[in-house]
Amino acid sequence: MSRPLRMSAAAALSLAALAGCKAVGPDFQPPAPPKTAAYLGPADAPSDLVRMSPDARVAGAWWKSFRSPDLDRVMDEALRDNPSLAEADASLARQRELAIATHGAQLPQADLNASAEGERINLTAFGFRGFPGFQISNPTIGIYSIGGQVTYDADLFGGLRRSTEAARARADVAAHQADAAYLALTGQTAIAAMQIATIRAEMQANETAIADDKRLIDIVRRAQEAGGAAASASDSLEAQLAAEEAVRPTLALQLSQTRHQLAALVGEAPADWAAPDFELASFTAPQSVPASLPSTLVRQRPDILAAEADLHVATAEIGVATAALYPDIRLTADIAQTALVPGNLFSYSATGWTLLAGVTQPVFHGGALHANRRAAVDAANAALARYRGTVIGAFTQVADVMEAIAQDDAEVVALSDAETAAAKALHNSETALRLGGGSLESVVDDARRLALARRALVVAQGKRLSDVAQLYVATAADWGHAKS
Repeated sequence: MSRPLRMSAAAALSLAALAGCKAVGPDFQPPAPPKTAAYLGPADAPSDLVRMSPDARVAGAWWKSFRSPDLDRVMDEALRDNPSLAEADASLARQRELAIATHGAQLPQADLNASAEGERINLTAFGFRGFPGFQISNPTIGIYSIGGQVTYDADLFGGLRRSTEAARARADVAAHQADAAYLALTGQTAIAAMQIATIRAEMQANETAIADDKRLIDIVRRAQEAGGAAASASDSLEAQLAAEEAVRPTLALQLSQTRHQLAALVGEAPADWAAPDFELASFTAPQSVPASLPSTLVRQRPDILAAEADLHVATAEIGVATAALYPDIRLTADIAQTALVPGNLFSYSATGWTLLAGVTQPVFHGGALHANRRAAVDAANAALARYRGTVIGAFTQVADVMEAIAQDDAEVVALSDAETAAAKALHNSETALRLGGGSLESVVDDARRLALARRALVVAQGKRLSDVAQLYVATAADWGHAKS
């Protein structure tokens, strides 16, 4: 090896060693876990359903705890065909490829080039002229060249390494956002199925109330025919019947819209997919739901993890902006084989090469470089604030759902008792009316109370199911094996 080449190789090795030095800018440290140990406030009512655990895990996909084969089948379709999930997966794949591309800038860049050039030389432009009787013609020659170039950024202060770190953190953001999309979809799908079951139960309660009203109207009319009741005695019951029948279109519309919503979640048009006829009785509410402690939740809930990865991006960007303040050293090596005849292209005499080490030192940029670094620090502070807000929002959501379930439990018990009492009161008032010791007004009032109690009870039962599903989602219950 010639002396210039040995010196250049030594310089390159020295710069490569320097490139292994620590990158400028702060190293990312995940935020410390929160000190809070509970979700509910001192005035909140805990639910016996929720079981707090330091490291809660759900055995299998969380929606299977409701033991609904129809829900399992619909969930499989949604996880397979939902367009939002396809978009999230594509975004994740893009960010991963961009991270690979960004990392490539840290490595030596090599390019090959080749050319073939034909040229007619104008001899008269160089002062050559012919003689009397001798004409000089301009010659045509071919120039052939093949070679390559290698460049390497020494990255002494780690700007490229910080760029790679930021790109990989962006891929982490996309991965956690994809997880959040999957978790949200499973929750939306389960809740839509439970809403269909609830609306259908409301419709059944409405039909029962209509049948009861018609039965009472028939009793009153028979009494009128026997002369035991006034002609206007059935007016109140007929008005109540009309009110119950007016509820039918509203419930039918709600049912259609929820079915359409579920079709969209499955990734189908409403005309191309029919939702199962879910029944409230087909869902079995779990006896307990494991919930992670706050310190564990921040390490498994995808929106919190995405906010943490976004903070990582912002922290790495500080290093990128800091490295721009320091010198940049770039090595370039060129080699070219050039000949007039292709057969001589690879001879030693046709070889030419250059080695170059260039240094760029920022001197004056109008304060832009320092402003960029300050802006990067501000962006990191904003990302930290967003992270804290995401954590607080997650804890608030979990607390809200836990409190809702506790109140659901109390409401279901109270409404079940109210339905039993209303049914008993209606039976007693009807018996009294048939025996001549009661009033029609009492029968109408008791029938109305029973109808309201029935509908309120099924709504409360459906809400409790939906709130349990919300709790699984809020605590980032397992769903991953269904995705894979």
